[in-house]
Amino acid sequence: MKIFKAVAFIILTSSIFCTTSHAQTTRVDSLVKQLHQPLDKYIMVTAHRGDWRNAPENSLLGFKYAIAMGVDIIELDLNKTKDGVIVIMHDQTINRTTDGKGSPGDYTLAELKKFHLKNGLGRVTVNTIPTLEEVMQLIKGKVLVNLDKSYPYYNEAYQILKATGTLKQAIFKTAEDYETVRKQYPSIIDSITFMAVVDLDKPGAKQVIENYQRHIKPVAFELNFRTDTSAILKNNKFINKNGSRIWINSLWASLNAGHDDDTAVDLGNTENSWDWIIAHGATIIQTDRPHEMLQYLRKKGLHK
Repeated sequence: MKIFKAVAFIILTSSIFCTTSHAQTTRVDSLVKQLHQPLDKYIMVTAHRGDWRNAPENSLLGFKYAIAMGVDIIELDLNKTKDGVIVIMHDQTINRTTDGKGSPGDYTLAELKKFHLKNGLGRVTVNTIPTLEEVMQLIKGKVLVNLDKSYPYYNEAYQILKATGTLKQAIFKTAEDYETVRKQYPSIIDSITFMAVVDLDKPGAKQVIENYQRHIKPVAFELNFRTDTSAILKNNKFINKNGSRIWINSLWASLNAGHDDDTAVDLGNTENSWDWIIAHGATIIQTDRPHEMLQYLRKKGLHK
């Protein structure tokens, strides 16, 4: 009887472990599959610098909170220490977001870890500046990641993602044109998930999109615009038909001509903000209000 109970316990615990592991793998596989379906009607939500309203921006804690909310993608910013370690920091200095001064490149990782991140009120917390490796270990199997400010560090990021087994979870991005990217990163451009950033206010925006899709078919195009008069906003179905999603930021007015998060949340006017963005083709939205965005989309049946 004791032997039978022991065997039953082993089978039960093994089953629980496998189920949990499978659930995590399935979550990411499902998100990767969804990301590569440009005609999918469901909206994917990106948390800008994590849940920075409840934790320091670009912190492990902020990323944990965003994952717990159920976002599909977290956005973060890459920088580099004096000893060549890729860390997460938006600004070119640590002045605004930590209790230190100077640039990440002024310090080794060990020195940089002595500083602490500030929260949204400017108060110093116990959180430290994370490395890209730490972030990828945290989010492995859980969520996708958008690597902003990553263009100078594509090679280093690629190696970290390969080493951590998280390459399929990462979206590389840049505002550079196709020829420039191909010339600078010929050995990895065909091995990464790539998104091009396009300023619709600039002449030739459609040509930039078409040129990219002719050569590598980016998984998405991040469309930024100060005015909402671009013909591409009215006629952008060609982007989806040619294999790419449309990403629009709802962060601040300069990225979306005023169809922003504050209009939706603070003014309660989704018609001229989130509704408008979706009506103009977005199936990925980067937001500073991930909790409210998820509630809004789920109510409309637009988030899985």
